[in-house]
Amino acid sequence: MSAGTWFEHRLRVYYEDTDCGGVVYYANYLKFLERGRTEALHALGLTLNGLEGRGLVFVVHRIEVDYLRSAKLEDDLIVRSRCRVEGRLRLRFEQEIQRGDEVLIRAQVRLATVDPQTLKPTRIPPDIMAILGAGAPIDP
Repeated sequence: MSAGTWFEHRLRVYYEDTDCGGVVYYANYLKFLERGRTEALHALGLTLNGLEGRGLVFVVHRIEVDYLRSAKLEDDLIVRSRCRVEGRLRLRFEQEIQRGDEVLIRAQVRLATVDPQTLKPTRIPPDIMAILGAGAPIDP
């Protein structure tokens, strides 16, 4: 995966993901989105432990989710994720959850970069900016 392109992570809906009606409980989509972001970063060679070791963690600053359709027990889903850099302190992930070609969820997730020790904002190091495709950061 290169930065700015869509990364796809596949998953299956289990009992633990559903409510009593057999549909995915709305908050569990946030877990699916988190997995998609984590796997997208891994595909770029960035691990959460490795980033933390360098004094950088990503925290969700803002999330907007459009729930378009419901997923059900045993559905095979695709979490699509694309990363964009916003300045030197933030990332934005565009994400979708699909069942086949049908889009179930659309989300915009903004992440702030903080120092794991102080929890204060910290700049993204230049080498990580390069990996994230930050040759031309976009405006927020």
